[in-house]
Amino acid sequence: MSERGEHSNNPHGLLKAKSQMGASYPERCMSDSKWTDFEFQCMKRALEVAKNGIGQVSPNPPVGCVLARNEEIIAEGWHDHLGDLHAEQAAIADAESRGVETQGATAFVTLEPCNHHGRTPPCTEALLWAGINRVVIAAEDTNPTVRGGGLEYLKRANIDVSQGLLESEALQQMSSFMHWCEYRRPIVTLKAALDCNGNVDSISGPPARFTSEESLDEVHRLRLQSDAVLVGVNTVIRDNPRLTVRRVNLGKSSQPLRIVLDRRLRTPVTSELVTDGNDTLLLHCEENEKSVECETILIPSLFSERRKRVDLEQLLDLLGDRIIQRLLVEGGPDVWGQFLSEKLVDEAYIFHSTINLEDGLKGGIDSKILENAGLVLINSENIGGDRMDYWRKS
Repeated sequence: MSERGEHSNNPHGLLKAKSQMGASYPERCMSDSKWTDFEFQCMKRALEVAKNGIGQVSPNPPVGCVLARNEEIIAEGWHDHLGDLHAEQAAIADAESRGVETQGATAFVTLEPCNHHGRTPPCTEALLWAGINRVVIAAEDTNPTVRGGGLEYLKRANIDVSQGLLESEALQQMSSFMHWCEYRRPIVTLKAALDCNGNVDSISGPPARFTSEESLDEVHRLRLQSDAVLVGVNTVIRDNPRLTVRRVNLGKSSQPLRIVLDRRLRTPVTSELVTDGNDTLLLHCEENEKSVECETILIPSLFSERRKRVDLEQLLDLLGDRIIQRLLVEGGPDVWGQFLSEKLVDEAYIFHSTINLEDGLKGGIDSKILENAGLVLINSENIGGDRMDYWRKS
């Protein structure tokens, strides 16, 4: 069963609310005006508990579920880690552990319940076994092998099904999974840190971090939420980065795959990416007898000698085939520049420091470039004295 959250005013972490519950509901989507306040409250709570699975359940999406009866939330659960109970099963187990009756309850689930056997039995069967008589979902599962199957199964079993409650919020929370299901490619997240002049590194001195400790924590959270982290070989040679999750709790997840674009296989055999025991993938296009203790793939067509560029479309297809759903592009400027110029960045986190590197290496990122890449500024936030701008594809 999923570990429960703590709520100071309610020892079980459950909610109560008064509302006029409708007697019947259509099977398809309902407009926002048709949902009651209590129903909104239930799905908001389901979305809240689903956050516990972010960075822990990939390639599955984070999903939350609450069970409600008589205008009271009686149980909740979420998909906690890969191989663990799904959200519906966790909510039912939560009710069982406290002796709460689930017969006749309504399940509010952020994603359509699965109807197939995988690492766990079908959630549709669990809901029927628990005596659930109504299911409200936020979003349909867009995986072609699943799409609509769970809802149809429940309807055939005479379960009242409603959908579309807080759908946009759920789709955003599960964006990398939904994107992969539709395009079989990862969402591309770009991360860059710039000094007050737009520089990313000092030309004269050794490499040094210039953003705040809090900004670094945020970068590690981004890594936790990513399936892979990508850099160019020049970044490896210059910085010898680890690109692992260290400053935030990894939980039961695994370290992201580190990917290096390395045309001539120049990655040092003594680099952290090669020697630390975590997964690294070097992509190169030239034959090389060099032996490195990590995975390498020779793809001559990936690098265009004429254009001096990487075939990013082919790269994203390759990563999608490996079920990489979120790719974090960390550097350097040449790699950022190509992703942006080809409009392949879905979102960007740009950290602006007040530090002046003086004779620095230009990052090649500014508002105009980001806008030309089809991104819009969503919000800015102070992170330990740095400004973090969040951009997203419009």
